Amino acid sequence: MNPTVKALSFWLGVILGAAVIWVVTHSRERWTPPPPRVTATAWPGTIVDLSHTYDASTIFWPTAEPFKLDKVADGVTPAGYYYAANNFRTAEHGGTHIDAPVHFAKGKHAVDAIPLDQLVGPAVVVDVAGKCEANADYLVTQADLEAWERTNGQIPAASILLIRTDFSKRWPDAARYLGTAARGEKAVPKLHFPGVHPDAARWLVANRSIKAMGIDTASIDYGQSTDYQTHRVLYERDIPGFENLTNLDRLPATGAQIVALPMKIGGGSGAPLRAIAMIR
Repeated sequence: MNPTVKALSFWLGVILGAAVIWVVTHSRERWTPPPPRVTATAWPGTIVDLSHTYDASTIFWPTAEPFKLDKVADGVTPAGYYYAANNFRTAEHGGTHIDAPVHFAKGKHAVDAIPLDQLVGPAVVVDVAGKCEANADYLVTQADLEAWERTNGQIPAASILLIRTDFSKRWPDAARYLGTAARGEKAVPKLHFPGVHPDAARWLVANRSIKAMGIDTASIDYGQSTDYQTHRVLYERDIPGFENLTNLDRLPATGAQIVALPMKIGGGSGAPLRAIAMIR
């Protein structure tokens, strides 16, 4: 073979070999499987359930129909697989639930119209449990809110204000929780549980900007209320209420994030509520 051709063939082989090595190496780099995409992560902290379970023991307003679960199916089907289904009935305002503003304010938001942003936000927890233990008819005052602010700073705008009475620890004993286990219209005057003074509600709407108010009793108005002024003051300004909450004793005064999502009932004045607090 001509020496020139022989040399040319040698260098051509070297070049082709290098090219093959380069392609293989870079192909491996190009096709190395990427790390799995993260689609969800666990909350890096504690999640606290703020809702009571709906069942036969759930507490309702004395005039409201109680929760009822009717079993439709519970067993192995003829085809060999297990199947369960139920029907349920419930009043809007019982158990852990939301009061939509339209509950006491004509033309204001029904459940399905409440902006989602109002159902999510930072919590402010005002602890009046000691006062409520001493007086079942205790009314949270402007002075209570101002005392909280002296310790924790001004109630932030766009926060969710939670009133901790610790009455949730009396659940599901209606006599201790409501003040009576009686049912019907005649039971309503016998109700005794804490709530928020209307003047405190007026101070809030005039001086602070909260998204919602929640409480661990049956109502944001106390049990002996006959005109439900606290409801009216807040709901006329489209501020919804969360009632019959639980586990508020597990929350710090500040720092928790609230997610409170109701059943989306079209035109509803209230609805069952699954509320949680997320704490880092």
